Amino acid sequence: MNTKTKYLGLDVESPIIAGSCGLTNDISNLEKLEAAGAGAVIIKSVFEEQIIYDIKRNASMMAPIDSYGMSYEYVAAHVADDSLGKHFDLISEAKKRLHIPIVGSINCYSFENWMNYTKRFQDAGCDAIELNMAILPYETTMSCEDVDRLFSDIINTLRKSVTIPVSVKVSQNFTDMANFMQRLSWMGVNGITLFNKALNVDIDIDKMEITHAPSLSTPEEIYNTLRWVAILSKKLRCDISASTGVHTADDVVKMLLAGAGTVQVVSCLYKNGVDYMKELNDGLRKWMADKGYDNIEQFRGKFAVKNNEQASLFFRTQFMKHFAQL
Repeated sequence: MNTKTKYLGLDVESPIIAGSCGLTNDISNLEKLEAAGAGAVIIKSVFEEQIIYDIKRNASMMAPIDSYGMSYEYVAAHVADDSLGKHFDLISEAKKRLHIPIVGSINCYSFENWMNYTKRFQDAGCDAIELNMAILPYETTMSCEDVDRLFSDIINTLRKSVTIPVSVKVSQNFTDMANFMQRLSWMGVNGITLFNKALNVDIDIDKMEITHAPSLSTPEEIYNTLRWVAILSKKLRCDISASTGVHTADDVVKMLLAGAGTVQVVSCLYKNGVDYMKELNDGLRKWMADKGYDNIEQFRGKFAVKNNEQASLFFRTQFMKHFAQL
């Protein structure tokens, strides 16, 4: 079975991508993922927030921060370079040992570092970059126009300053999801990833403190992603990479039927090991053989909205007895 396809305009042997996570921060895991059939790997995200935290921690260990004066910029640059350098060393080593696309991932909150980090990842040899733009609209002073402007400014500037393909990984926090995703695709990005897996929080009522909730996705989370992939796949000018809730080969097939170009997996690799990538690929090929498909394009998007009368069910948000077949 031919599972070759395109990811961000790059040729890949499989539509199944190893998403950004701690597992992709290790060269041995990257080699195992390639051997198991991963179409591409997305290196663990660089978080500007973490770098800023490291800068302040390192500076405060040597002397009170307010005593640095002009030298603080030197300390900050040194710590940032050290943190980024570890990622760049991994990318350099991966480019030597692997043959599949290596994609960088960044999450920033300052405009200048969206530009700075992306250029540096390009210089380090990444084949593409994924902008992890998960913005929680918690500020009452932030309007949808503000969010729109932020995305537009970052993407439009990046497309003029880098030559590698750019993808945008977004959250589910948009009231005008279809309209905004379409406008994102018009900005010239090469792909959109649906969706970022948000960090969940909880409250420990015994210790009276805020804690982290389980961070891995569950199989039940696939349905919202599936819905939006099906709705958007025929509306965008770029490919969709489906993420969140994909745990089995059947899930991969469903996303492709809905119209996804590629499918990203993370939680199932944590649960089953990086070699589970082979089981996903074997399951996809078996399903294709059982259905008589020779390549992915023969079935991709069969259940996307506009391609199938049944796909109109993706628009429904209320339960009806008629559809329950009771």
